[in-house]
Amino acid sequence: MRELDRTDLNILDILQKDGRIAITELAAKVNLSTTPCSERVKRMEREGVIEGYYARLNPKAVKKELLVFLEINLSAKSGDVFDKVRRELLQIPEVLECHLVSGEFDYLVKARLPEMRAYRKLLGELLKRLPASATSRSYIVMEEVKESLYLSLT
Repeated sequence: MRELDRTDLNILDILQKDGRIAITELAAKVNLSTTPCSERVKRMEREGVIEGYYARLNPKAVKKELLVFLEINLSAKSGDVFDKVRRELLQIPEVLECHLVSGEFDYLVKARLPEMRAYRKLLGELLKRLPASATSRSYIVMEEVKESLYLSLT
């Protein structure tokens, strides 16, 4: 992957804010003609700088209002156990994010669900599926102050 120049960073900044922008409009905003701008975007897609485009949904509109963070602490820790936990967590569609972390617990999981009853079921199933016994701590979000995938490029 080659180093990104100022124009690449400008393109990325604009695409983060509006992934549906027309290439002609994007090109005008970064002072390029359409073809070189399009080639830069395609190159960054090929190189994995741009990983994809998506529609951001309103959780309330799709009845997924409950946002939960879950700490998981495993009783056994090894590369094999971590691999098995990873495979299990990747299979759960309600899990939006999962991070193996250092500190007092092993995993930080972010999940979206319709209601508390669904979370109770998810937690029970998740703990049963883990390859080692685990303890957990849940945090129910009362208010979402900020949630963004935007990466500052300056």
